[in-house]
Amino acid sequence: MRPFSFTKAGDKATAIKVISEAEEGKFIAGGTNLLDLMKFDIMHPGHLVDITGVAVKNIEALEDGGLRLGALVSNADTAYHKEVEERYPLLSHAILAGASPQLRNKATDGGNLLQRTRCYYFYDPATPCNKREPGTGCSAINGYNRWHAIFGASEECIATHPSDMCVALAALEAKVQVTGPDGDRTIPFEDFHRLPGNTPEKDSNLYEDEMITAIDLPPKGFSENFTYIKNRDRASYSFALVSVAVGLDIKEGKIKEVRIALGGVAHKPWRNKEAEALLEDKKATKENFETVADAIVSEAKAYKYNEFKIELARRSIVRALMQAAKTEE
Repeated sequence: MRPFSFTKAGDKATAIKVISEAEEGKFIAGGTNLLDLMKFDIMHPGHLVDITGVAVKNIEALEDGGLRLGALVSNADTAYHKEVEERYPLLSHAILAGASPQLRNKATDGGNLLQRTRCYYFYDPATPCNKREPGTGCSAINGYNRWHAIFGASEECIATHPSDMCVALAALEAKVQVTGPDGDRTIPFEDFHRLPGNTPEKDSNLYEDEMITAIDLPPKGFSENFTYIKNRDRASYSFALVSVAVGLDIKEGKIKEVRIALGGVAHKPWRNKEAEALLEDKKATKENFETVADAIVSEAKAYKYNEFKIELARRSIVRALMQAAKTEE
């Protein structure tokens, strides 16, 4: 780990001012990903700004009937919060599918959004990686790419986003509240993370001198018909090969609204709204679910070692929809 300076901010204004003036400055809260990246010499910020005393640590109701998750609420406290469990069980289940109990106790909701890919080439300084060092190349494209993207990749990067929580937030259509030198702004969740394009080093549309203050959940939580499926190499403490978050609104035997988000398959949580629309006003049948699954995976592109992900995704989508709709085989 390289030397760095440190400031414990006493208020948001101070935190923003210090980060704006610092060379290679980074905010730190739980640090469950950032500290690992510093130890492996993948990231080497010159200055850390501790925001544990200034960001929001509460979960509170919103005027529109939604729920606000403070950026510093731990993943564990979010997953086990009574209102989250009752109104947004999809989010609770997704969080509990990730990491380990120890990490969930330390990791923050804001930090979860900012965790970086677990691509093994990104973590290996001996190999070229455009995400780590722009312009050096992507070792995964012609390398061992079993974990890598089948949607939205580019010739610059085929890494995947690692979060489980973010897959559920994408399905719920949450909003991210941020603040910076130019004031506060709201980022719709679908616009928060980026596809790699020609700038794979940029994971999100958050500016370098902005901090996440909260995550807003909408009033609708799909508490009656939901599911989160995670396919992985082992039963715990493993990142998704393919995960699926589903929320359905079913009235009088027909689907009125559907949300399907995939994890482990792209540089960001992946949705295909056009494919989702194929289920609107349709019955919750396996045949209809197979139609939408086929539409989603029709855009998939596999690499040498991850072709299995396409069929795994198709079957997982169907299974997740059937579980959410409580439909028998």
